[in-house]
Amino acid sequence: MLKSVRWGIIGIGRFGAIHAQTVQSLYGSELAAVCHHDPEKLAAAASAYPETSATCDYRDLLQDNRVDAVSITTHWQQHFSIAKAALEAGKHVFLEKPMAETSEQCRELVALAADSPGFLMVGHVCRFDPRASLAERSIRDGAIGRIVSMHAKRNLPRAPGHIRLDKISPLMGDGIHDADLMLWFMNQMPTRVYARNVRASDFRYADVGWAMLEFGDAAVGVIETVWCLPENVSTVIDAKIEVIGTDGMLTVDCSETGFQMVNADGIKMRDTVYWPEQHGRRVGALAEQLAYFANCVRTNTAPTVSTPLDAAKAVTVMEAAERSAKLHSPVEIPSPDADF
Repeated sequence: MLKSVRWGIIGIGRFGAIHAQTVQSLYGSELAAVCHHDPEKLAAAASAYPETSATCDYRDLLQDNRVDAVSITTHWQQHFSIAKAALEAGKHVFLEKPMAETSEQCRELVALAADSPGFLMVGHVCRFDPRASLAERSIRDGAIGRIVSMHAKRNLPRAPGHIRLDKISPLMGDGIHDADLMLWFMNQMPTRVYARNVRASDFRYADVGWAMLEFGDAAVGVIETVWCLPENVSTVIDAKIEVIGTDGMLTVDCSETGFQMVNADGIKMRDTVYWPEQHGRRVGALAEQLAYFANCVRTNTAPTVSTPLDAAKAVTVMEAAERSAKLHSPVEIPSPDADF
């Protein structure tokens, strides 16, 4: 068993830096290397983490024998090529969501991971939110009976939303979290999806995305993603999922963080669950997720909380939703056996 997992961060931008800080906070993990294609951002990272090696080319990092695992936090359309190269290099790969740009690329990564000595895990961090995992356990224990209805929202104020709208759509960027949760709760793929996008501003992607997932005649799930909330809303992210069963219901409310501050800028909440800082360390769901993956690497145990197949299915559902929104009509989703 490895005493310590040595990590490389590929894509040491804003979120890559959060990954780096989190890795440094984990028992049994150390930051060994950082990578960014932009020399200025790489220089800043190298200055912040002087004990690590630094490179602009991720292929150099993948050839570094000191690196056991890589965290890929690049633009999502680069995920496939970098993850593929990392798995081929024998590295353990933690890949931020979405898994890849297309379901076809996801299928290729699933197959590649099955034959690779390294593990692959995709960062569906909501599975490590204790509220969501408690909901999943309650559902699995039959506490609310058979699920018949789900409704989720994951909405952002304009500033963070507009930063993202030239990079990724709301449904693929945030709706995929709720698609993943619904698949986790239902333990099955939907059979059909109907989605619509609404444009409120002039970015590459529309500001609003809604998707209705049909699980045959058994259940329905609605996903709401709006990236143009007013700037003066108090919450970091207006996120909530409600699940109704034949014998009860449950709600996970992520909008209320438990911390609220009032000053000249108005009322604002702060993240207390996903990756907050506490006593100089990054804690929360991301830390739990990376610690879980690191422990899988140390003990040579394949991750089961979130598998490559789970992540591929989430992309498949959102890909179908985007196609439905473009066609303005429902889209059938192939059965898992046919699609994977």
